[in-house]
Amino acid sequence: MITAETVDESAVPTVSEAAAARGDPELEEPTWPWKDAPIRALVQRIHQLQAERAQAFRRLEEGHRQYLRSGPPYDFPRYQITVHEVTQAFDATSREVLAVEAELAGPRAQPLLANHVRSLQQLEQTRLATVALLQLMGAPELTGQEDTLQLSQLKMNSHPLL
Repeated sequence: MITAETVDESAVPTVSEAAAARGDPELEEPTWPWKDAPIRALVQRIHQLQAERAQAFRRLEEGHRQYLRSGPPYDFPRYQITVHEVTQAFDATSREVLAVEAELAGPRAQPLLANHVRSLQQLEQTRLATVALLQLMGAPELTGQEDTLQLSQLKMNSHPLL
């Protein structure tokens, strides 16, 4: 769950004051709030990020249920908005998980833990693709489609998570 505290903790500054004062268009390396945190804090952050993912999956499922109940005619634009918002949430979470994994693999010299985080990330990607495909296959517009090539093209063009 994203809270004000979580947002504050994960905010990344855009440009240092010195670079801004010089008018330097190049960005310095952004600071990361977890850089000096203990490993325990990194693991706790992974748990928090997983909770955010679970919430995003629930929102995606609820959006799909509302879409199926909305028609015919179906309220596809509303479903698209939900998918877009959830996609942004997954993207932000994935970026942070990858940053934690890089921190564990590099400066923290915790390769085993980093590998577990990488595996978790890959499993979540597979889960998301599977949920998206299942939702798309259950879409009323696809019911009764006989042409598998047409169905496949429609799937790939209809759902941004695939």
